[in-house]
Amino acid sequence: MLNLSKNRVEKVVPQDRLYSLRAIQTPNAGRTLARWMVGLGIVGLIILFLPWQQNIRGTGKVTAFNPAHRPQTVESVIAGQIQKWFVREGQFVKKGDTIITIREVKEKFFDPNLLVRLKEQIDAKESSLVSKDAKAKALQRQISALRDGMRNKIDQSKAKLEAEKIRFQNAENQYQRNKKLYEAGNIPLTKFQDIEYKYQGAQADFTNAKIELDRVEAEYLDKISKAESDLNSTRADLFDTQGSIAKLKNEFANMQIRNERYQILAPQAGFIVKAMHAGIGETVKEGDAVCTIMPDSADLAVELYVKAMDVPLVEKGRHVRIQFDGWPALQFSGWPSVSVGTFGGTVKVIDYVNSKPGEFRLLVLPDETNDENWPKQLRVGSGIKAWVMLNDVPVWYELWRQLNGFPPSLYEEPLSDVMDKKDKADKAKDEEE
Repeated sequence: MLNLSKNRVEKVVPQDRLYSLRAIQTPNAGRTLARWMVGLGIVGLIILFLPWQQNIRGTGKVTAFNPAHRPQTVESVIAGQIQKWFVREGQFVKKGDTIITIREVKEKFFDPNLLVRLKEQIDAKESSLVSKDAKAKALQRQISALRDGMRNKIDQSKAKLEAEKIRFQNAENQYQRNKKLYEAGNIPLTKFQDIEYKYQGAQADFTNAKIELDRVEAEYLDKISKAESDLNSTRADLFDTQGSIAKLKNEFANMQIRNERYQILAPQAGFIVKAMHAGIGETVKEGDAVCTIMPDSADLAVELYVKAMDVPLVEKGRHVRIQFDGWPALQFSGWPSVSVGTFGGTVKVIDYVNSKPGEFRLLVLPDETNDENWPKQLRVGSGIKAWVMLNDVPVWYELWRQLNGFPPSLYEEPLSDVMDKKDKADKAKDEEE
């Protein structure tokens, strides 16, 4: 109907009596739906301009921040056979408590008095060392006495040689004078022959004195050389004995330490999680794990794995929202303030190499600025989902980014990069100065 006339039919005839009028009338449900659609459109338009906090999603597990507080295996340092268990799975142990006792399986260590035997060998070697040291000192004194005796004998021989030399020179002078007198006919032949005989005797005595000097020196040098050879041989035995003693002491110390390894002790306080070897009499090798211990520590952290493309956007100190497995939660990733059941955290460590193919690990600690503490019931190894919170953008921009597969925006340079650049600039300035 065009509604051109001022005379309205519905004023004369009620509209609900005529079928044609009822058919062209707009249904109430349609008007209600239209109103709802307009309202939702307006709300949706408003939502598009609301702030949305961008985030990086990741998964991981609960761990301990200090590596010493993470689950560890207790290993046997030596090979042995299980003799007795002192703990049960799930039991709490203190540092130094005995977990298991093993007995020897190597035949070279079967002797229960092995330490006593080794001590006896060490004592015998030390006594031998004392005797050889005394012998070496005696040989040194002998060599010193021989050197003194050689000097005295040489001095005596030199004095005798000097006397024989003077006697020879006198005899030679007398011989030359009497030879001239004999040739002149002033003395008889018998007297000249007597003087010549004395001259030859003096010459022989002088020669013998020189030979005696060389003989005395050679004799003493031979004795000294023999004594020095004995001394060197004794010193060699002495050093060999010292080496044997050091080796025995090393073996004795190793055996003492080995005896202490028959009791496998708890390295720190914690709970026994799992026993790797169960039966009495079961053999364990060096380095075999006998059980796993979970240290008693509240030093909890989260291992969060994010994609490699998102790592450049993460910096230390970024806030994280965490959802722990087993805790009911409702997380609005873009509006963390209205999330329920999630807990706050802060990025503490960013690995420099990938931990998994295409993923990097972040270590997240509880947010100290948040009053909501992490649940005390958390256990290491529990799974988590987390969102690393970035900057605020409009909802329409986030939808457009997601549809186009673009990375999150980063309006401000990460604080860590700013500090690195500042440090490099300060260093370059110092070098120029």
